[in-house]
Amino acid sequence: MAEASASKMSESAKNRYADAPRNADWTIDQKWESYTAQEHDRWNRLFARQAKLLPGRACNAFLEAKVTLELSRDGIPDFADLSERLSKLTGWRVVAVAGLIPDDAFFDHLANRRFPAGAFIRPESELEYLQEPDVFHDVFGHVPLLADPVYARFLEAYGKGGQRALERGQLHNLARLYWYTVEFGLMMTPKGLRIFGAGILSSPAETIFSLEDSSPNRVAFDLERIMRTKYIISDFQQTYFVIDSFEQLLNECYQDFGALYERLRLLPDFEAHELAAEDRVLAKGDFHYFNARGRAA
Repeated sequence: MAEASASKMSESAKNRYADAPRNADWTIDQKWESYTAQEHDRWNRLFARQAKLLPGRACNAFLEAKVTLELSRDGIPDFADLSERLSKLTGWRVVAVAGLIPDDAFFDHLANRRFPAGAFIRPESELEYLQEPDVFHDVFGHVPLLADPVYARFLEAYGKGGQRALERGQLHNLARLYWYTVEFGLMMTPKGLRIFGAGILSSPAETIFSLEDSSPNRVAFDLERIMRTKYIISDFQQTYFVIDSFEQLLNECYQDFGALYERLRLLPDFEAHELAAEDRVLAKGDFHYFNARGRAA
């Protein structure tokens, strides 16, 4: 009992929205005016660091939308103001949540063009890495690409497909698609590899690692292959999947996954570091980083 109480206190200390009243859809009041000067300054420093790193590394759609949505305004964005700008472009809005929410609520928001973003900002002690997504990861990393009409349609379709995956007991397969695209996806462009995954875009270390390190595999996008591939939560990715365009992502994923789910039930999973015989390998990793940490096979 004492341990649970201490854990609750720790969560509240890190996330001041942890005990905020929740609506039926798990949204909360952002209460933008309640952010402190220190919290706004933390956002500004995180923003400035990534804004310096990403030109020439992030995909153009992200860089352009960051400007269009005026994310460089001083301090943590007011979700209501940000939603007004975003909704005029693609009909999406940003809604505040205290943290991670149940899967069915998450899918319902996406299916209705609402992106649930954590309202709290990471503490100073976790500036470099935070396992639970905060406002910087969710808004800086995810929201700009919602201004792209094709990407916006893909994420809406993903939300609509979520309930079926839940009903079939195959959410783990669909979650892998989200992980290897929305969170950690790369795109091949005429000027080379570029980042579009929010987990990379919001991380200075993984921004460099994903594009420039020889350690990970980089493999061309294949829907079935991705849905069979496990992933790492608490470290850099051992394999990155590379799309050609958001049009490719939408076209290959805008389908009934029923037959695919049936095949997946009969097929073994791939470990995060594994390459398959049919992979179109763009770069085979040497795994020096993971071997040094005892993480690779």
